[in-house]
Formats: sequence, C-alpha cells, structure tokens
Amino acid sequence: MKQAIRILIIDDEQTIIEALTELLELEDFQVDTFLDAQQALDSLNKNSPVVALCDVKMPKMDGMSVLAKLQTLDPELPILLMSGHGDIPMAIEAMKEGAYDFLEKPLQPAKLISQLERAIEKRRLILENRSLKQNLANQTGLENFIIGESAAIKGIRQHVTALAQANVDTIIYGDTGCGKDVVARALHQFSRRHESRFIAINCGGISESLIESELFGHEAGSFTGANKRHIGKIEAANGGTLFLDEIETMPLPVQIKLLRVLQDRTIERVGSTQPIPVELTVIAASKDDLAQLGEEGKFRKDLFYRLNVASLTIPPLKDRPEDVLPLFHYYARKAAEQFDRPLPELTPEYLAFLLEHEWPGNVRELKNAVDRFVLGITETSLATLKRDEDTNGSYEERMEQFERSILEQGLRASGGQLNEAAELLDLSRKTLYRKMKKHQLDKQVFKAT
Repeated sequence: MKQAIRILIIDDEQTIIEALTELLELEDFQVDTFLDAQQALDSLNKNSPVVALCDVKMPKMDGMSVLAKLQTLDPELPILLMSGHGDIPMAIEAMKEGAYDFLEKPLQPAKLISQLERAIEKRRLILENRSLKQNLANQTGLENFIIGESAAIKGIRQHVTALAQANVDTIIYGDTGCGKDVVARALHQFSRRHESRFIAINCGGISESLIESELFGHEAGSFTGANKRHIGKIEAANGGTLFLDEIETMPLPVQIKLLRVLQDRTIERVGSTQPIPVELTVIAASKDDLAQLGEEGKFRKDLFYRLNVASLTIPPLKDRPEDVLPLFHYYARKAAEQFDRPLPELTPEYLAFLLEHEWPGNVRELKNAVDRFVLGITETSLATLKRDEDTNGSYEERMEQFERSILEQGLRASGGQLNEAAELLDLSRKTLYRKMKKHQLDKQVFKAT
C-alpha cells in the first residue's frame, strides 16, 4: 500500500481554504487545512508525508517565512506558494529559496492539480528512499530485503549480490505482482549507487503521447502546453538507477531514443539538440519474453541486446510455496505497524488456506490478504475463496466473484462509509464508486447491516 501523501493548505482566509478543499477532495487528494501557519508547522516533522500549499500574504507569518522554516525542518519537503499579489521578482525569490512552485491567484485548477501530483510523487520518492535507507541500517543483509526460503529466491539473492556490485544494465522477468520492483530496488540499494536516486517509471501507465517527455524531459515551448522546462526521469536518475517497469509496452519510436541513451549515455530533451551526459544503471522489468517479442517485431532486438547484459527471472508464487509463510509474517508485521493493530492469531484453518491457495496474483495478492488479515476481515473472504475454488467457472468469473466479495467485506467492515471503505481497500473513492456500480452494490445495504 502506497503511503498517502496529504496536501497541507495554509491560508488565513476561510473561504479560500473551503474552495481549495472542495476542489482537491473531488480529485481524490487528502487535505489538511490550517488558518494559522505556526499550528501547521507544529504539526510537521522531518518525514511528514505532506506537500504544502501556502498563501504568501498572511498577517502573523507570511509564506516566505513559512518556506524558510520548512527548509530548515526538511529541505526536501515540497512547498507551493500562492499569492494574489504575486509578481516576477517574488516568484524568482521564492524559487531561489527552495519553493517547488509559485502559483498566482486566481489559481488555474488544471495547473494546480498537475503541480500537486508532481510534488506528491516527488515527496513519495523521497520518503520511500529514506525509509529504505533506514531499513537497511536495521537489516543484517539481503535476506531481510528479498524475502523467501525457496531455492529460486536464494538464487536471486546471490545474483543480486553479484550484479549490484557490477552496476550493469539488467532485465527482470516475472508475472504481474511477483516482486520485480523489490528486486530492482535491491539491485540499487546494495550497489555503489545507493546514495543516489532510484527513479521508477511504469511504461504502461503513461500515454504514448507523454512517455517521451516523461523519460527525456522537454524544453519550454517545445510543444503545446510545455510552459516551462521539465526534467525527465532519465536525467533525474543521473548518478543512480532508472527502473523501467513494463518496458514491453514502450512505443517503438521511444525505444529507439532509449537505445541511443544506453549506447552514448547522453540524452536530449524534447525540443533541444544539446546533449546532456548521464551516468546511470538501467533496470528493465517485463512480464513477457523480450527476445520473443523481438522476433515478432514488437520490441526492438537491438534494445533487447543492449539491456540484456544480465537478466533475472522471478518464478510465480505458486511455484515457490516455501516463500508464502516468510512473506506472510514479514508483511503482517508491517501491516500491524501501519494500521496500529495487534497481530491476530493465525488459525490452523487460515494457515491451511495460505499453504493451499495458488496465489494467481502472486506476492501482491498475498500482501493484500495480509492487510485484510490484520484488519480482521478475513473470515468471509476465506469462505468465499474456498467456495470459488470449488466452482467450475472460468478464471475471469472467479476473479469477478472474488472482487465482489472483497468489496462487500470492505463496505461491511466500514458500515457503508465509503471514505473508510476506500481506505481499507486501498482504493480511490472514484475507483470504489466505479467498482460498486459494476457489481451493483448499494452502500445503504451495508449501513443497514
């Protein structure tokens, strides 16, 4: 479950706070508001999962003072300043002092939302990297990073140890949810680049029209909507590691540009002819055989050969049952800490289910099951899973039944309160609404029960 990054709104005008809160909550942001800047500062610590949106003109403490105090607390905490009296010198000064952005009132909703999303992603990456480094300080080795006792996982740990020291480009193969991102992070954290950034991008999660800009960056004015220079993921990963998940979905024209980066170790931003040198390790992940895709003309062979300095394959969880319980206990401890709940007793019936279930969703499915176990909503899901496993329906039908069951459990556990149900199920409110409509679930039914 991704850590939720909240928007901290600081403004001395109640009407502005109410308008911003309504706008942002409709876009599924989580919001905290403060009329008093000092109270907002008192609520924070160095690792607070927040992005600040602060007015400049305030009576007791202005936005520039808030910026200075936040820079002292945590220079990597993004703060966006907004002002109805803003001018170019003030904006320049704010950016020099470390502001993430400067927005002029009246705010443009599309720009505000876009910049907040980028700031949230930046904050999430910063906190994830800090957490990983802290965890490493408390760990005795790779065994506590890549969890499992199967021969396959032991072999992967050996390969990671060797490859991390070599800093070579690597391809990680494995089904969806099997932990390719964990192995990628291990390759980074145990390498000589671990002090630098680990930048991850899901190639399948970005539209074809945007992926080139996201990877390589762009100059201001290079295309419609490019109002200012944007640093791409490759340039941001300079000195560290770039993780390209679902690389098999990368458009062929972008593959050509990526090949040039791997060959020359330079990039050119969109709209520029100026080469920028980069030094980084590239880790790609795919659920499909890239060599086979190359033979079919769906992936460039030359890019495959360039990336395939080394490769690792993570077997599905059903092929390594020895890893189920170590993973379960690892995630159970983390979930108990995250939800501030005591660890429930592991019953023989549930233990049998863990060992007998085939885990088609791999480690991701197991982790979700652990979260439900710690939250105390496993009883009906266990019965439903067993009932579904005894049916002769297709895989798709059984997964539909399972999804409906999980939605019902979350709604029942929250008494039909959609915000709480969405949080329990790790879904946005919009996604929960859509899935409830799909399965024809009425929140009133669960309120009544």
